[in-house]
Amino acid sequence: MTLKRVEKFLTQTGMAWTKFGRLVAGDPRLVADLRNGREPRPDLTSRIENFISTHTPNRTETQHVF
Repeated sequence: MTLKRVEKFLTQTGMAWTKFGRLVAGDPRLVADLRNGREPRPDLTSRIENFISTHTPNRTETQHVF
């Protein structure tokens, strides 16, 4: 469930998965680990959920290069 929310957030914001991991947990490999089956502890799950629900994307995250 957490990974699906993270993937949706990354798609919607255009944020790099390494940046997400650094901002949420200080771990740029967080999303890669989740993709490989890592189950986050409840405190990390709370930080992920809080970040997703309160984050406002900045201009560079929402810009698309064509």
